[in-house]
Amino acid sequence: MKLPNTKENSFQISQKSSKMIDELSMEDLVYGILKKIGEDPNREGLLRTPTRVAKAWEFITKGYKDDLNKILNEAIFEEKYNQMVVVKDIDFYSMCEHHLLPFYGKCHVAYIPNGKIVGLSKIPRIVDIFARRLQVQERMTQEIAETLNNVLNPIGVAVVCEARHMCMMMRGVEKQNSIATTSAVIGEFHNDPETRQEFFDLIKNRLF
Repeated sequence: MKLPNTKENSFQISQKSSKMIDELSMEDLVYGILKKIGEDPNREGLLRTPTRVAKAWEFITKGYKDDLNKILNEAIFEEKYNQMVVVKDIDFYSMCEHHLLPFYGKCHVAYIPNGKIVGLSKIPRIVDIFARRLQVQERMTQEIAETLNNVLNPIGVAVVCEARHMCMMMRGVEKQNSIATTSAVIGEFHNDPETRQEFFDLIKNRLF
């Protein structure tokens, strides 16, 4: 089976058109989409839709502008604790970069300190930095793990993300109950099956 040439089949736009788009506001672009799908952007229910969508997208993609150093904000502390730290069931919403449709779910994060710990509330903030942008779940999972690894230099890091993808539910295969699970393991979690299994057991069990 011959695979399609992605470059040949990708959408191409001229430099002139690209420059014109750069000069348009987000509201202008949303107005254009409404017209292209056959709607009347000037009817009552849609009059403020371009503004609402622009504001929504500013929030949905704020991860591009978030500053990791500012978010951590002196929240890294020296500590001799060297057992597993797990923050699980972190809710997240993101946007699939292939169809611009949401995917959402839960993220479970663990690390084994190596002389330094991070404030617990900062772990969900790190998840949000990478979720609030155009993503694929696989890359997002890896980015969260690598960021914690770079910031703390811990003995190990593990991240598991579980998500429902609207691009699989609303279109395409239309599978309403499918869940995608991705994982990234670094250090001790990668090298030691028992440590990895302990993490999986902890995120599976419900204590509350």
